[in-house]
Amino acid sequence: MVEAMAQVGGIVMLQPEVGGSRENFFFAGIDKVRFRKPVIAGDTLVMRMTLVKLQKRFGIAKMEGKAYVGGEVVCEGEFLMAMGSD
Repeated sequence: MVEAMAQVGGIVMLQPEVGGSRENFFFAGIDKVRFRKPVIAGDTLVMRMTLVKLQKRFGIAKMEGKAYVGGEVVCEGEFLMAMGSD
């Protein structure tokens, strides 16, 4: 779940309206990850990533991620993304 949320965060950061359309973002770290409930095969997992802070000057973005099953939070945490160059 954590890896999938990090990938969703990377996709969010590449969106032009967020400001990262031409830059590469890399998963740099996680913090405060909590698994709230078990997820079993057959569950539909919905993930939401929210941009909390974007520091273009330093090339760092902080995101908050939550994963839901049936409207209940099953996993959450803070994600750090780093801007890379081509």
